[in-house]
Amino acid sequence: MGTMSEAPDLPDIPEIAMRASLETWVMFGRLRRRLQALPGESGLSPAQTSVLVRLGKVDAASAGALAAAEQVSHQAMAKTVAGLEALGLIVRRPDPVDRRRWLLALTEAGRARSQGERHARQQWLARALAEHGTPEQIEAVITAMALLGEVADA
Repeated sequence: MGTMSEAPDLPDIPEIAMRASLETWVMFGRLRRRLQALPGESGLSPAQTSVLVRLGKVDAASAGALAAAEQVSHQAMAKTVAGLEALGLIVRRPDPVDRRRWLLALTEAGRARSQGERHARQQWLARALAEHGTPEQIEAVITAMALLGEVADA
């Protein structure tokens, strides 16, 4: 019998799938941190950039939802939000469903900055893939992303 710190035996999951799971988990974490740490053209902090890009994907979000998604404390998110508000990149507006709650949304300037940050990171990754991978390896990445997309949607 194993200790609490040991992983439970999962005989119905092939070892190759377990290895792929671990490799994917580790690599996504490393890649996310690397992309967030890239210096943006805007002079924003990595936390501010991440919130801008995240808000660029949705109409609006609460500070609590952003803190949970970014895996930071509410206090850290409040500081990030205050900085973005001061720069005129986001605005607060009342939640139409719950008037006690505020939602955060991008301003036009924030939307432009978000798109610029996302484009810069996409270019960095494309350039890095081209420098480090063969066309066959890059095709394998595309195939793997399609599989992960299916898993995410399941």
